Parts: sequence; structure tokens; C-alpha cells
Amino acid sequence: MRYRVAHTTVYEYSEPVTLSYNEARLLPRACPNQQCPSAALEIFPQPSDYREREDFFGNRVAYFSIRETHSIFSVTARSEILIQPAEAPWASQETGWETVRDTLWHLRDPQALDARQFALPSQLVAADAALAAYAAPSFQPGRALLHAVHDLMQRIHTEFIFDADFTEIATPLATVLAHRRGVCQDFAHLAIGCLRSQGLAARYVSGYIENLPPPGQQKMVGADVSHAWFSVFVPDFGWMDFDPTNNQVPRDQHITTAWGRDYADVTPLKGVIFGGRHHALKVSVEVERLDELNS
Repeated sequence: MRYRVAHTTVYEYSEPVTLSYNEARLLPRACPNQQCPSAALEIFPQPSDYREREDFFGNRVAYFSIRETHSIFSVTARSEILIQPAEAPWASQETGWETVRDTLWHLRDPQALDARQFALPSQLVAADAALAAYAAPSFQPGRALLHAVHDLMQRIHTEFIFDADFTEIATPLATVLAHRRGVCQDFAHLAIGCLRSQGLAARYVSGYIENLPPPGQQKMVGADVSHAWFSVFVPDFGWMDFDPTNNQVPRDQHITTAWGRDYADVTPLKGVIFGGRHHALKVSVEVERLDELNS
């Protein structure tokens, strides 16, 4: 499946900004089932300097500064992505989750060693008794890992309400758990916290999902949004994605931009500005399926 993504972020400042330093994780990364033939940032005003690198997790990061006084700042990431359907190892992974947990801490191969960091507490997600208690019904003794994680995903989907006005970036997981509402970022963090409470490795994934219209209706431009889900580490296979917001195991409609321990590792755009005491923010995302456009 081939997609074109345009992700635009616009800041309008109440007072002029004289200088800004910025960091963006908006360019999709390479994955086992994902290629990115082209990706670039369109920045206004024109940056004074610009450079790219890979961060600790292998995500594509752009650094740039703007030294021109401005009241409007915009960044548009335009990308083309090719995705092959991800294969799920259901038939070959019937190992109990406790065995997977114990195996994670005994393996010495590079993939397992790297995965261990995702079982530890992070800035926004720390395992605790409340998360362990919520996870417990899904992680019955001896239950196969993937079936346990799938059950957890389904429970979050059915027991929590999607409410875009309830949480902010810094809303604690305890609040999300207590009120049973939040957004995709919160649901991904919740699942990660539950998995870490069981001693398992889980990571946060940011990106996009194609938003298909109801049958017979035309897709609205700008209807797509940035998205988040989570992955669990499966020894001898790798990482497997789960999307609790949509109750899906991603295959070819999820576009990965970055991954890390939690949202703090993959923030799409952040920086430091001088001036501009107040601002208005507008974000829009458009995801086009090129296969249908070219058919």
C-alpha cells in the first residue's frame, strides 16, 4: 500500500518571535514492513540552519533555527510511504507470558538487550500497583503472550471513552485510569504501563492511520489525524503492534513516524522561542492512498 502524507503545524504568535530553535520528528522512519521513498519538511520562515540525524531509537530528527523575526511559524512534512502488510506470529507464539517475561531478562542477543530498556519506567510511564491490577484479568497464569496483549487492547477499547477534551500531554496515567477516558496517546501509555507492570517490554509508536469514510461517502480532506499505538516485544520474532484506540492489530493502514519509551521521546515538534508570549496552534493531517488515485 502506498500513501502520501501531509502534516502541517501552524503557530500564530500574539507578539513577534525574534529567534527560535526547533526539533522535529515528522519524517517517517524505515521499518521492516515500511519504506519511505521521499520525505521533506517545508518550513516558514526559511530556517537559518538545518540538519538531520537519527536519534538513539533510530528515528529521523530534524534540527533547525529561525533567526528572522516572525509572527507566523509553519512546518509541513510531506512524505510518501510504502507499506507491506505486517505478519502476526499468532500460530508460532503460544508461549505463556510469564515465560516470555523471564526469557527477556536472560537472552543476550542484541535485539533482546535493546528491548529491555522498554520494560523500565520512563518519563511519562511508570509501572505501579494500579496498572498491575488493571492488567491482571488479561494476564491470567499461563496465558499466551499475544492473546493476553490482545485481550488488554480490547478491554481498553471497550472500557475507556475517547475524549479529546479530557486530557493534556502531562495528564497522569492515574487520572486516565480513574476516569476511564482520554485519547490515543493516553491509551497507548496505559497499555505500555500495564505491560511494564508485568515485566514485559513495550514501546510507544507515533504516526498516522488512514481514516476511511463510511460506505458511499466521500473522504473529507483533513479528516486524518496524527495517531499513537504501542508495540510489545516478542522473543524470536521482534515487535508486534497493537492499536487500542481502534481495537486493531495494525497491518497496512498504520504509518509509523517514530517510536520510543513514551510520547516524550517522539514529540513531533518542540523548541525554544524568544518572544511570542501567547500563541494559537493549528494542526492538520491529510493521508492519501495513492494506489486508489492511480487505479
